[in-house]
Amino acid sequence: MDTLEIINKELKLSRITHALFDFDGTVSLIREGWQKIMVGMMVNELLKTPKHGEKEEVEHAVTEYVNELTGKQTMYQMLRFVEEIKKRGSEAKNALEYKREYLQLIREHTKSRLENLKIASVDPDEYMVRGSRSFLTSLKERNISCYLASGTDEPFVVEEARLLRIDSLFKEIWGAQDAYLTFSKKIAIERILKEANISGENLVVFGDGYVEMQEAKAHGAVAVGIASNETIRKGVNSWKRERLIKAGADVIIADFASTDALVSFLFSVS
Repeated sequence: MDTLEIINKELKLSRITHALFDFDGTVSLIREGWQKIMVGMMVNELLKTPKHGEKEEVEHAVTEYVNELTGKQTMYQMLRFVEEIKKRGSEAKNALEYKREYLQLIREHTKSRLENLKIASVDPDEYMVRGSRSFLTSLKERNISCYLASGTDEPFVVEEARLLRIDSLFKEIWGAQDAYLTFSKKIAIERILKEANISGENLVVFGDGYVEMQEAKAHGAVAVGIASNETIRKGVNSWKRERLIKAGADVIIADFASTDALVSFLFSVS
């Protein structure tokens, strides 16, 4: 699927003036593979508990809640992790401590990619969802105000957007905070609507997680699901597609390769 798939046949587009993007898996592939890192860390810890059960059972349970919480801040996955440790009969550390352990693991996982970007030994587009730079540039040329909101910690999102050379394409870049209640995709959407004095129909939200799809629909925005295959950078990830549709996506795309078709569809109303 190289073009767009319209899921909501009753979708009526208005004049779109603002766009909100998720980061990992939607625009950036720097953290491709992060789920395996997180699941592995949690499974290893849970297998040390007195009531851990079978390894396959633990892996399934962890994978389920990690996927369920994808799109939210990392802290929410760590809070659930703490619950799982206690449920299996062990004392747990503070969720923030586990988050810091995970961040160290993910920094090791992305170290070579970040270094390649820093020394310019690779085309930044190799670490981006196909066509995303072209699409973002097209939106800027149309004077669409673009925002970036991620469940990844804000300093890392800012750094990685800069290394991908796309930071200048966004009006604001937001990410997770240690004080996790101060930020969410919901807060980001409501801030855009309030500060720009627009209604939901003037906003389009792009993401590969259910959270941003649900929040987009809850606020009357257009929800575009990115069913990206992060490993080969081409084609649709059928698991993501099904999940995004269940979350309320109006439109599904594999990536932004068909920029012209997507722009033509979204901005047909002037």
